[in-house]
Amino acid sequence: MTDQEDEDRKPQSDEARSAFTQPTGVVPQSAAPEDESQTTSEFSVPTGLPNLSPNLSSTTQETEKSAFTTPNTYSSRNAPAAFTPPHGIPLVKLTKETPWQDQMRTMLRMPVAERPTPEASQKHEDETGPAVPRVLDLTLRIGELLLAGGEGAEDVEAAMFAVCRSYGLDRCEPTVTFTLLSISHQPSLVDDPVTASRTVRRRGTDYTRLAAVFHLVDDISDTDTDITLEEAYRRLAGIRRNRHPYPGWALTAASGLLAGSASVLVGGGALVFVVAAIGAMLGDRLAWLCAGRGLPEFYQFVGAAMPPAVMGVALSLIHSQEVRASAVITGGLFALIPGRALVAGVQDGLTGYYITAAARLLEVGYLIVGIVCGVLMVLSLGVMLDATSLKPETTFLDVPSRPVIQILASMALSLAFAILLQQERHTVLIVTLNGGIAWVMYGALANTSIELSPVAATAIAAGLVGLFGQLFSRYRFASSLPYVTAAIGPLLPGSATYFGLLALAQNDMNTGINSLTKAVATALAIAIGVNLGSEVSRLILKIPGATSAANRRAAKRTRGF
Repeated sequence: MTDQEDEDRKPQSDEARSAFTQPTGVVPQSAAPEDESQTTSEFSVPTGLPNLSPNLSSTTQETEKSAFTTPNTYSSRNAPAAFTPPHGIPLVKLTKETPWQDQMRTMLRMPVAERPTPEASQKHEDETGPAVPRVLDLTLRIGELLLAGGEGAEDVEAAMFAVCRSYGLDRCEPTVTFTLLSISHQPSLVDDPVTASRTVRRRGTDYTRLAAVFHLVDDISDTDTDITLEEAYRRLAGIRRNRHPYPGWALTAASGLLAGSASVLVGGGALVFVVAAIGAMLGDRLAWLCAGRGLPEFYQFVGAAMPPAVMGVALSLIHSQEVRASAVITGGLFALIPGRALVAGVQDGLTGYYITAAARLLEVGYLIVGIVCGVLMVLSLGVMLDATSLKPETTFLDVPSRPVIQILASMALSLAFAILLQQERHTVLIVTLNGGIAWVMYGALANTSIELSPVAATAIAAGLVGLFGQLFSRYRFASSLPYVTAAIGPLLPGSATYFGLLALAQNDMNTGINSLTKAVATALAIAIGVNLGSEVSRLILKIPGATSAANRRAAKRTRGF
């Protein structure tokens, strides 16, 4: 035996053979050698598995097809039965008599597959169609003004949706959060979508500008009004350049009138009215000074809350028992409570925009903490100086019943609130009357033989405000905020807030927390009542696409059905 034969008989080591080599004695299943250089798809049919489709050949390559092309494996004879709901697919008729807000809100609450494709209300000069980037930019700019003005998220989306559809972009999805707006347009299922976004970095209260933007959206949505993109841009630029309808001195005087009227509502007299007005005007000027120095809004509220509290403590030390000095501080709280942001936040939560609602309510919380800090610092000093008329036992237990004076005071409060919100002049009278009606309803339910709880009476009165505000807005084809926000001024929980802060300053934690909880419940009752009144008005009025109120779609269905 040679040396070569001895080497062949020796077993090979593990390093000398591959891990995938067949062991000795195993018969291969296929004698045909495999070509390792041949590449195969991971979706190819494995060897030994029969082909499921006799029409397909392993050597035939399918050409590129559309997403709507019928597959080769489809058989019309064995196709599943089509499903149609028992009640059928509802037909949506967007009539011209229906406000565009209701039309677009109905569209947004529908599934995408059921949305109709109406003809664009605004024509284009050429046949190439709309300029998608410019339409999306115009839509975002309009949405920015609405959101910065305090409009609810659902109404902002409805306005953005109306602008896009009016210029021929029917496959659009707007999205609104607290500070970010975005919109996406997809021409078809096989084309790439176009998405644009815009950030709201500055907010302002000007309901005149808000009404002008709503009027612009109404004209764009109207089929009888021709507005090109250039004309829409020009009008939007004019809205941005418009000056506020009221000068700065008028706003300062309105803040004084608001605080003085609120002090009369809680039992103050003529002297208290004057002192509360002076304190509120000083606080307004101090807040403007803080804003001019670039301080955040939190410190502006701290500064605005301190002068009314100082005036109240000073009046209590000078006239210990003769006047109701606590009403001065209460009036200042009425002028500072952010009722507009509170109503918008709760409305967004009730309509399903929880991220935006949480952000708005967090903003309200920060502002209220600023008010608390400013008032508590002064009240603590007043308690140390033994200001007797600030004590709770002499504050709210003997509020005199003066129906006529209180009704006039509530109307004056709503008038001042409307001026502070920079409303249009022709809406001020309507809001003033609406605020008086709200206070009459509250007094009839809480201060008469009915003796309803203050929270429930506040909710019902706020619901009446929301109902009237929605009716006025539908008549004017405008936003409901100018007709609602100022009218809820007399219902704000200024008394309960002051009572809780005074108890905290006296280290009575249980009484203070209970009173502040009552104030929070009253504020939520106002917001829920306003939203409920708006929903009731839509139930009793004509809704596009629904023959009755039972067919009306909810804002969002979050219970899983």
